[in-house]
Amino acid sequence: MTKESPKDRKAFCAADLRDRILSLDIAPGSDLDEAQLAEAYGISRTPLREVLHRLAGGGYVRLEENRGAKVESLDLSVLRKFFQTAPLIYCSIARQAAENRTSQQMDALKAIQRDFTTSAKSGDVRDAALLNHQFHDAIGKMADNPYLFAGLKRMLVDHTRLSQTFFRPETEADETRIKKSIDQHDAMIAAIEAGEASLVTDLTLQHWDLSRDQLEKYVRPDPLPLDVVSLKEHRDAV
Repeated sequence: MTKESPKDRKAFCAADLRDRILSLDIAPGSDLDEAQLAEAYGISRTPLREVLHRLAGGGYVRLEENRGAKVESLDLSVLRKFFQTAPLIYCSIARQAAENRTSQQMDALKAIQRDFTTSAKSGDVRDAALLNHQFHDAIGKMADNPYLFAGLKRMLVDHTRLSQTFFRPETEADETRIKKSIDQHDAMIAAIEAGEASLVTDLTLQHWDLSRDQLEKYVRPDPLPLDVVSLKEHRDAV
């Protein structure tokens, strides 16, 4: 058995922290203890800090002077900008992907979609969300636009965290939405491969609309059950 090198441990640390943040295994706004992380991943503080700086550059982590690192939050101001911006970036990316895609990129996208379909249908929330992230990231690479791609990558950090609610169905309607999202991915692939820029733009907007209400559940959950009768009696009591 070959011994894992410090470089391998550093790469694993970066990839694992990224996935743990995206899957909400580490909650938004959480403090990251450097000593604990260094011990857990078997690396020293210097390479760990390099990892954290890289994650900060991607929008996963925030570095605060004299206070260490913490996972980027999902506060109201962030979410407001997310819901305003997401459809614009997704549609622009999709249009340019249809214009610039290569056959090799199409093969890679189809492979991601096969894995996504398996995970989504089996109810594997974490893998479905991460593969959905890979799907849209792959379309971003096809667009070949560094300005849009930078915005997409930052936006996908929050979208993937929010999508945990989408891939955790509670009703038959939720399950239907997941099946429809799979079909929409397939339709987007076909439109991109055919170079149908206008069609894939429309499909992307439909795909966004499908998930938007579920994403909003993260910040607008169902209210806690209340005993209305008891409350009324308490209010009227003298």
